[in-house]
Amino acid sequence: MMSNFIIIDSSEIFQTIKDAKEKDGFTLLLDITCIDNLDKSHPASTRFELVYILRHSGFKETKIYKVAVADEEVGVESISALFASAEWAEREVYDQYGINFANHKMLKRLLNHMEFVGHPLRKDYEITKGQYCTTSQDLMDEMKPLLKDRELDMNKDDLMIVNLGPSHPASHGTIRTLAALDGEKIVAAASEIGYLHRGFEKSCENHNYNQIIPYTDRLNYCSALMNNIAFAKTVEEMMDITLPDRGIFIRVILAELSRVIDHLVCLAAGLLDMGGQTNYWYLFNPRNDAYDFLSKLTGARLTNSYMRIGGMTHDLYDGWQSDLEDVLTKIDFGITESLKMITHNRIYNDRIQDISPVSVKQAISYGFTGPNLRASGVAYDLRFAKPHYYYDTFDFDMVVGSVGDTYDRMMVRFEEMNESMKIIRQAVKRMPDGDINVSDRRITMPKKSCVYGGIEDMMNQFMLVTEGVKVPEGEYYGAFEAANGELGFYIVSDGSGTPYKVKVRPPSFYHMAAYPKIIENYQVADAIMTLGSLNIIAGEMDR
Repeated sequence: MMSNFIIIDSSEIFQTIKDAKEKDGFTLLLDITCIDNLDKSHPASTRFELVYILRHSGFKETKIYKVAVADEEVGVESISALFASAEWAEREVYDQYGINFANHKMLKRLLNHMEFVGHPLRKDYEITKGQYCTTSQDLMDEMKPLLKDRELDMNKDDLMIVNLGPSHPASHGTIRTLAALDGEKIVAAASEIGYLHRGFEKSCENHNYNQIIPYTDRLNYCSALMNNIAFAKTVEEMMDITLPDRGIFIRVILAELSRVIDHLVCLAAGLLDMGGQTNYWYLFNPRNDAYDFLSKLTGARLTNSYMRIGGMTHDLYDGWQSDLEDVLTKIDFGITESLKMITHNRIYNDRIQDISPVSVKQAISYGFTGPNLRASGVAYDLRFAKPHYYYDTFDFDMVVGSVGDTYDRMMVRFEEMNESMKIIRQAVKRMPDGDINVSDRRITMPKKSCVYGGIEDMMNQFMLVTEGVKVPEGEYYGAFEAANGELGFYIVSDGSGTPYKVKVRPPSFYHMAAYPKIIENYQVADAIMTLGSLNIIAGEMDR
């Protein structure tokens, strides 16, 4: 199962994407990436290929455009005038591959620091080459155009320029936002996501498919298992294989438990930002109990690395049902007690209602997905739009907001936890017996007892460990409804056990791109709550 592409000329990119959006209804730009064909038998004039991934307004269909770039210095026309999400997407491609985008407002590095030399995702960039940053940038190159657009002057209008973060717990990571203040009101802002980079995508090009799974854990580390599942599912779709039902149900249970854990972290931290420490403990303590369960099952609390291509490392342990039900009961209690304190709390409601609202049109243009998009009133959830893993047979509801403000973003997550626990309890009751892995020696590791007792199984394991699972040649985009939205993997396979390219489509990246825009005209204290409600996870954002 591989994706189909529409190949277009670089001179036609703007008009083609515009027609796809306005005439064909492909209104959501999911991602932009690039393929370096240096190691392939492509002519020199097409070393680079740009890839544009769009989703239809009905949310069931995707369309992928490929554009050959003859000269990366000249580049192609920017589509940031069509999609706000393209601003950061194009900056990432420029940063990582060196492709220029004509008429982009602020084409500068985004993931790598300003002293960085070269482009790390090019095939001729050495993976072991490290570059250190010795100076910081003041971000005034981004601030000054913003003030000019708003007809503001720092001196005449008596504005104060301040840094919100990164050395502050409410900045939720290494995020830094430069804000121009008129009193307490933010009149312009520009954000920098910091430098936590581990080189996820570069590392993927140098490891086989199963070896990549521990790297996926470090994307959204608040729901690590969902990253495992999303990546494994994408590779399995490329190989056209389906897990046994027991394996599927285990993945559903763990994915939904991870969703709950992720929302608990978001809400607990957000309420703590507001001063609600009691709420924090009601939500954070049951999260700890959930990690105890995951530790008992997988051997690790935070980064579990439990999934494998074609299944998972081992089956559930004896007594898992009672342990899981105990966790769910404690989470139920924590949610109930927390909601008792805030549902009719005037301080809570006044602080976050009608703060940083995002309209339907804005949310789509920004590339919002997941709870943040649903909070704006858009009923899009991949579990409904493209049902997989029997999601269409479970009794649960999609939670949708109306205003898209900080209040909606938080309350959608509260309700989603209840829906996820409904799914988990149904899946536990329906859990079938049988295998958890596909029965294919080319994919699944033999049992240890067989490896120790037979030469064929020992050789089978040796080949899988050293060469990896062989994925058919081709390109594919796979998506999963993760805790923060659409987590996508665009994988290019050359037929070997190591991917030629892996591009992750992280939901937090696009939510963060919108953040400095949606906090304008609100106070500094409001900006802190808005950031918490977006649930930015630094690991998946900067990769």
